[in-house]
Parts: sequence; structure tokens; C-alpha cells
Amino acid sequence: MNQLYFGDNLEVLRKMDSESVDLVYLDPPFNSNASYNVLFKEQDGTKASAQIKAFDDTWVWDEFAARAYEDVVEQGGELSQALMGFRHLLGSSNMMAYLSMMAPRLVELWRLLKETGSLYLHCDPVASHYLKILLDAIFEPQNFRSEIIWRRTNSHNKTSYQYGPIHDVILFYSKSDKMKFHPGKTPYSKAYIKDRFVHTDERGRYQLNYLTGPGTRSGDSGKSWKGFDPTTAGRHWAVPKSLREFLPENADELESRQKLEILYDQGLIELPKKKGGQPMYRQYVGDGVPYQDIWAYQPNTRGVLHDTDICIDEDVKYLENEEERLGFPTQKPVGLLKRIIETSTEEGDVVLDPFCGCGTTVLASQILGRSWIGIDVTHIAISLIQRRLEKICGMTIKYDVHGTPTTIEEADALRQYDAYQFQDWAISLIGANPSQKKKGADRGLDGIIYFHDDNSGKTKKLVVQVKSGKMGPTHVRDLMGVLTQDKADMGVLMTFAPATKKMKEAALAAGFYKSAESKHQRIQILSVQELLEGTAKLSCPGRAY
Repeated sequence: MNQLYFGDNLEVLRKMDSESVDLVYLDPPFNSNASYNVLFKEQDGTKASAQIKAFDDTWVWDEFAARAYEDVVEQGGELSQALMGFRHLLGSSNMMAYLSMMAPRLVELWRLLKETGSLYLHCDPVASHYLKILLDAIFEPQNFRSEIIWRRTNSHNKTSYQYGPIHDVILFYSKSDKMKFHPGKTPYSKAYIKDRFVHTDERGRYQLNYLTGPGTRSGDSGKSWKGFDPTTAGRHWAVPKSLREFLPENADELESRQKLEILYDQGLIELPKKKGGQPMYRQYVGDGVPYQDIWAYQPNTRGVLHDTDICIDEDVKYLENEEERLGFPTQKPVGLLKRIIETSTEEGDVVLDPFCGCGTTVLASQILGRSWIGIDVTHIAISLIQRRLEKICGMTIKYDVHGTPTTIEEADALRQYDAYQFQDWAISLIGANPSQKKKGADRGLDGIIYFHDDNSGKTKKLVVQVKSGKMGPTHVRDLMGVLTQDKADMGVLMTFAPATKKMKEAALAAGFYKSAESKHQRIQILSVQELLEGTAKLSCPGRAY
């Protein structure tokens, strides 16, 4: 069931079966590198590609956004009305483009969810209120469950005319009231235990709590018990779940007053000594409080929680400089996704992330024994996910990859469609990382591989240059200049077709890099055709590509 797709997620989603997914988590890219004060400015005459480029998530109003808007509006209904209202308010702005492109995707995600399924949409506070209206129109307002506030950073110095923005919003919706939901618990603080759980018996510390719930009932839960009538206080008997362990297996078949008798016989209920009082039950410390809707890691709180030495909400801690951090824009911690997945799915369920980025949802699902589907529009993301899965989960993990070229004809089609995507895909064939250069500012460096081949601790560097046009020995000599400029140890010239004899001679003339294990040609020429056919591979210390 594990599937990884490269391509426009709307096209992929429309080909999937209805009611086939148990959980959707999405963190759609939204101007993470932009200044929010320009989002609502009109965008006249601006043309952009339908695809989101790698690390470029600025949405603009163009022919694609306009077409998406018209398609949704023409279908009528609540969603149509919502979008028309937004258009009146926002005009042809970046925000309107974003909402127009999100609307049809949210419709498809609703279709794919099972009746027991849930959706978590991770977004910025700048857009969350608009997205909530879209989700209300699609999922219906009664299926809104929570607005989760997640602390995404420790502090922020962007405080001119605003408070420091340190949180994201996660909108939680269900397909119906049958959704799977079994949240974990966070421990009580030691101070809370000390202040509230002031009594002790052979079972441990406890506090006295009420046995009734608000509202009257006409059935057994509304009748008098041991001379106490809950109806007079506008309440009814409500045995808490925390006492379930003290009841027999057939407790669900028992009436409320029968349960009260059983608990009373075990000394778990205390009758009031003063007139006008109500029976109370002994509430023991237990495992803590179920997850609330604020998930905020609190640094420097180690030792304040009962029966543990972790900090408050440490399992959903924001990313700092930990080993987990990959440098991928908008990357989220694995712990955050684990909490969501464990709360709203069961082992073997299917988790879908249509904007899977660096694959945190995919990785968390794999670790927790869930099946997964990841979709992304950049080859950078797809190749990064594959390497991340291999590093953490090993080579035995099974999944299918769709949409990436497997033949020279498919590679040529990608090259002609999008040169940058072709570059990113080509360097992924040898496990290189993108060079992080800005589009259009090509210094002759498209990819980088860092490696270590001795005990010095020094990081060595192999640089990759992708060329798909007519090639000659001059290009090999140009790559030598790039090695000198970037102080690199080795270089790879990636071509579309196999190298000519003169190019190979020029590469050999560059000499060899000697590592502790062997020597490697300092300049290597690898063609896409040979790599796809398996007749060529990279020679680099510590690399098996």
C-alpha cells in the first residue's frame, strides 16, 4: 500500500479510490519565504507556472488560479459561495490564488476519507481563518473538532508592530462523528499533584471529585441513590471513565445506580457528612490529562512533571539544531506527526500526505506501522524521502514510486517540460543534494555530495554539474574551474547522452582523487542514459551509487 508520487497532487488525488484513506495530514506550502504584508497586493500581468518550484511557494493570481476558481464556483453549493465571497474581499491577490488552488484539493481529500477518517490541515495564522471557512463548507461545521495551536519556535525577533509569531495552527476535521479518536495523555505537574491530590490510601494519592454531570435525565441516571437526588441540582449520575477498571467486564450492561453500588462497596465513593452535599468519588493520579488543543514545548521545564523527567510537550518539540533537522523549508518534527497519527488511526490504517515535502509524515507512518501515501511536486522532495527512509528504516522497506522517469524517453520529456525539475531528478540518480542556489543564478553548481574518507574529521566535497545540450571537452575543463572555485575534491559532469571520446580523455587528464580505500577519477562523466540502463555508476568514497 505504500506509495510515493511525483506530480501535481490534484491529478494524483483524482485517480484514487473514494473512501480509501483513514487520515490526511497536509502542510501546504504558503509563502514561507515571503513578506506577509504583500500577500494582499494585486498581481496584474504576472505569469507563473502551474507547478510549485522547489523551495518557491509563492502563489500568484494567474491563468491557473483563475481557472481553478472558476471550476469550483461553477459547481455551486456552499464552497462556491465561500470562494465568491473571498473574491469580493481579496480580489486578484496572492491569498485568493492560494485559496482557489486549495479548494479543489480539499474537496478531493474529503472524498478520499473513510467515514471514520480525519483531516489535519497545518497552516499559518495568516491563512488559517480563510481555510477554516473552506473546510466548513466542505466537511460541514459540525465536523470541525479542534483548532490546535502548535509552538513552532522558541522565540522570534520579528516584533515590529506585532507580537512575536511563534505558533502554527492545525485545523482538525472529521468526515463524520464516527471518526477514530484515542488521544494520549500528558503528565500532571508535580505542583498540581501536590496541591490537588491531598489524600492517600492503599491505592495511592487521590482527590475527591463529583459523580454527576450537567443536565437532568429521565432514566436510571436521574433517579435517587442513597437518598441523594441529582435532579434537584439540575444534574445526573455520570460514572467517570477513570473508574472503569474497578467495574466488572459487563459494566456496559449495568445501569448507573448499579455501578455506583459496586464502586461504593469498594470504598471508592464517599457520602457527604453535611446536609446539601453530594457523593464524591476518589480520583487517583492516573496517567495524566488527555491532549488539549495547545501543543507547546516548554524549554527548561525538566523535572516539573509527575513521574517523568521530560519537559512539557517534549514529544512535539519544535526543530532547532537537532540531528533530525534536514534544512528543508517548513520541515516538521517526527514527534508532532506521531501524536497526530497515533490519536486518529490504528495500526495498518492508511495515512495520506498530499504535500509530503521531506517526508516526515511518511517516516512517522512507517515507524508506527501504518501504510502511507506521499505526493510531492518536486524531485528534490521525492529523492530526499527515499534517502531518509533508507537511512532510518533500512533497505527492506517496500514502496512504489510513481511519476519519476524510468526510461530515456520519459527523462527527455521531463527535460523539455521543466529544466530545473530535470536537474533535480538527474542529481538524485547519484544521491546528490541540491546546491541551494537561487534559480537563474547558476554558478555551474547543481548538486553536492559531502563525504568523509579518513579520521581527520574534515568534510570533503564532490560537486555535480548537469548539462543536457551539445557537449564537448570544453565543458569538462569548465567543471575543473568550478572545483577550484568551490574548493571541491571531486566533480561529476552529468550529461543526457553518453560522453564523446574527447570528453572522456579530458576527464582522465584531470587525474585521480586518492582515498584510504582506493582511488577515484577526479572528474567523472555520467550520462542519464547510462545511469538508467545500469551501465555506469558513481565512484565516490563511501557511496554505492
